[in-house]
Amino acid sequence: MKEIFENIGKVKYEGASSKNPLAFKFYDADRVVLGKKMSEHLPFAMAWWHNLGAAGTDMFGRDTADKSFGAVKGTMEHAKAKVDAGFEFMQKLGVNYFCFHDVDLVPEADDIKETNRRLDEISDYILEKMNKTGIKCLWGTANMFSNPRFMNGAGSTNSADVYCFAAAQIKKALDLTVKFGGKGYVFWGGREGYETLLNTDVKFEQENIARLMKMAVEYGRSIGFKGDFYIEPKPKEPMKHQYDFDAATAIGFLRQYGLDKDFKLNIEANHATLAGHTFEHDLRISAINGMLGSIDANQGDYLLGWDTDEFPFDVYTSTMCMLEVIRAGGLTGGFNFDAKCRRPSYTFEDMFESYILGMDTFALGLINAEKIIKDGRIDAFVKDKYSSFESGIGKKIVDGKTSLAELAKIADEMGAPALPGSGKQEHLEAIVNQILFG
Repeated sequence: MKEIFENIGKVKYEGASSKNPLAFKFYDADRVVLGKKMSEHLPFAMAWWHNLGAAGTDMFGRDTADKSFGAVKGTMEHAKAKVDAGFEFMQKLGVNYFCFHDVDLVPEADDIKETNRRLDEISDYILEKMNKTGIKCLWGTANMFSNPRFMNGAGSTNSADVYCFAAAQIKKALDLTVKFGGKGYVFWGGREGYETLLNTDVKFEQENIARLMKMAVEYGRSIGFKGDFYIEPKPKEPMKHQYDFDAATAIGFLRQYGLDKDFKLNIEANHATLAGHTFEHDLRISAINGMLGSIDANQGDYLLGWDTDEFPFDVYTSTMCMLEVIRAGGLTGGFNFDAKCRRPSYTFEDMFESYILGMDTFALGLINAEKIIKDGRIDAFVKDKYSSFESGIGKKIVDGKTSLAELAKIADEMGAPALPGSGKQEHLEAIVNQILFG
């Protein structure tokens, strides 16, 4: 078969001094970090929709990139050409996983039976490629936000007919995920929310979303899906207010409706910052609740209030991310590059260089996280900050062996407590800079 990216060879690690734009400077798959290979810490995945579909269109202009891959768009020949391009791309980069929406894989037909037939055809072709290359599926999902039928959401829709259609899409996407041996299945509630409370029954909509998720779990388990289901929090866009606003909101929803045993969170950096948090905040909240599952590796633009899905280049943020991932014991999922080239970056070389940038950025984050952990000063400070709870009345509080009355009596006798020790934020930030750049 003729190569699609014929002028680009297999991308290799050449080290930080390399000037070759098509080489890794920091991502060395076999380098051992904290007892594991870098490739084990960083199971990277290609996002089918952005990498093989996004062509630079925005609300002000049409495509700048040619993602036809030599076929006519909107045809099954094009669907197969994207498969060929995707697997060649992943092999040349050493990316071992992919993620997909159902209608990323084939053009959607007017009749769902025809769409499903096309999905059966293309999934057979993808499975052949997977068996030949060893590339795996990280997770699958259903696109229940692009088609006009989902203008009021899928699970949150006011139409029982649309709700049935959403259920059918989820069923098929789960079938495909199991067929591919996927590790997870994601619910990204792209339009699960509202524009105004004047026309919205929030309680009913949230209950209906939960019903849909429960049916998905029941069906998935019945066909042998043993992986995690994920919610991917996002605060806004396209809806003004979305029900999966951030990690804490999503966790509360899962627990309220008894879904927390089957679901974890897929945290996207750009979504966390849109919610007014840092990336590492939503990772920490997920981890301490035992629900950190997978990551959409991208970043947003702090000057813009929408989801820009840029390839990650902020090494400070990737360092904080990897600290959270390591402390949580790793991911059940992986690092999916839910990111797209900027509109003026329209060549095949740009596609490869974008992934090299992202992979190198997270490799640097991993290397830096190891340095911070081995240095020990940050962890030691945090432990000491709470040392008053390791003995005396502090330990009694932690052990649940005191009462409000006893604590009030101690407060009465002391008069006024001394100020807590300094938080030393600037000192700790200086330590991080010293470790990263010293």
